[in-house]
Amino acid sequence: MSVSPEVADRTDAVIAGSAEPRLSAERLSVGYDGTTIIDGLDVTIPTGRVTTIVGPNGCGKSTLLRTLSRLLSPSAGVVILDGKDIATQKPKQVARTLGLLPQNPIAPDGLTVADLVSRGRHPHQSWYRQWSREDEVAVAEAMELTSTTELADRAVDSLSGGQRQRVWIAMTLAQQTDLVLLDEPTTYLDLAHAVDVLDLVDELRTEHGKTVVMVLHDLNLAARYSDSLVVMRSGEIVAEGSPNDVLTPELLAAAFGLESQIVTDPIGGTPMVVPIGRRGRHAG
Repeated sequence: MSVSPEVADRTDAVIAGSAEPRLSAERLSVGYDGTTIIDGLDVTIPTGRVTTIVGPNGCGKSTLLRTLSRLLSPSAGVVILDGKDIATQKPKQVARTLGLLPQNPIAPDGLTVADLVSRGRHPHQSWYRQWSREDEVAVAEAMELTSTTELADRAVDSLSGGQRQRVWIAMTLAQQTDLVLLDEPTTYLDLAHAVDVLDLVDELRTEHGKTVVMVLHDLNLAARYSDSLVVMRSGEIVAEGSPNDVLTPELLAAAFGLESQIVTDPIGGTPMVVPIGRRGRHAG
């Protein structure tokens, strides 16, 4: 399968490892209510790249992302942020370095968009450093990037699902962290708005040098917008690497139980998954 020069350049950059990894996990085990979800997992996130975690429902994608962000504590193993165990670092310091958009966040009733996005600046404030011009600029830039400026005075609970998702992303960007973790950022979005959000993710990497880790369900969008994929199944990583290397019919059958063919995306030159399914098997 051939790829465009742009995709080849991106793949070469990932393989070369242009920067020292800032976020990784070693021998990670995590569970809920006595049930182990992840057991003995190792992962390293490439710096300055977009890494997307994919896999079937219930495989541990969101659990891994939440543990990397310190929202969950592992039962064993360690998450390493900038060379140190993330559990030993002060919460505000972590929040100045790593921003997380979780699944289905909830805003207090009546909170305006501007107020919610402003909460992204809390890690940068203290009793001796209150709201500043720097905070104001960060919020304005985050809202401009996410096209939410015109919503500033609206109540968050009055917005559509797609508008709310963009506002939550704006709050995460207002933290101005180098590392951004997004758990299903295209939830509630139609295809056009999902592409807008992922174009923004691409801009965060290419123009702002951020490291992005996200969970997505759409394999074709993940392939187009990711430098690296982490494929999970039953709490384990079964493959990781560039989309061109990872997405194969054999891997998709093993990880998803999906019969498919891989063709080249005519727009991006990235791998495109074509499910076969019953109708495909009987076609012709």
